[in-house]
Amino acid sequence: MKVFVSVQKEKGKINKRGETVDEKIKKLDAELSRYKEQIKKTRPGPAQEAVKARAMRVLKQKRMYMSALKSANKELKGMMKTVKIEDIDNLQDEMMDLMDISNEIQESLGRSYNVPDDIDEEELLGELDALEVDMGTEMDADGVPSYLQPDKDHDVEAELNLPSAPIGHATIPAGRSNVQAEDELGLPAVPHASIRN
Repeated sequence: MKVFVSVQKEKGKINKRGETVDEKIKKLDAELSRYKEQIKKTRPGPAQEAVKARAMRVLKQKRMYMSALKSANKELKGMMKTVKIEDIDNLQDEMMDLMDISNEIQESLGRSYNVPDDIDEEELLGELDALEVDMGTEMDADGVPSYLQPDKDHDVEAELNLPSAPIGHATIPAGRSNVQAEDELGLPAVPHASIRN
């Protein structure tokens, strides 16, 4: 693709140069024809020689422009030789493949899954309206749905009927001693390993 773009760019530059050279050659041709007329009208001598010298300079410029056109054509032909038709064909094939893949992706994304074709839209809109009405009645003043609101008349603690948590240190029943010591947090202390000699 880069080769094709650069060839197009160079071709455009060469064509533009060629057009400007063509315009300059036309101007030089007009100037040459004026000098030819002047040479015919003037008598032989220094004046005619001066006109001839100017005509020769214009003719040299015209030849220079003609050689520039020839080199530009040669350059364009050289650029065209570097472009392989196979590369352009391959590039177009790749572009067509990418377009096919893109179309397949678009088609796949446009599919509807598990939705029957005979669904009545009016019926769906009616269900949606009914849901909105249900949701509207279940909302409190703050816009919180009822299923997210705390129960006001429901006592969870009474329903679970759990005993209260003990407060302070547990009492040790009679006849039993507390074998484990506690640390500063009230947790069983880690026993120290005895050192053997």
